[in-house]
Amino acid sequence: MKVTPLHPDGTECTHAVSPSGKPRAPDAGCACRRNYAVVCSACGTVGEPHGLRVLAEPEQRQHRDNHKAAPAPASH
Repeated sequence: MKVTPLHPDGTECTHAVSPSGKPRAPDAGCACRRNYAVVCSACGTVGEPHGLRVLAEPEQRQHRDNHKAAPAPASH
């Protein structure tokens, strides 16, 4: 489970950014980071994107805890 930075158009941002959130390389074609989405490998995107990473982290933690609390399927 991860918190994924998103461009304004909703695509994942993998560009290197400065502490301000602006691209380190202006010619990289990055439109800056706008939102952060919680992405679960089993469930996909969880909830709505958040404007700040610190706001996405509680949702990430809660979703992870829900997985831990779910009973494991019985194996045959």
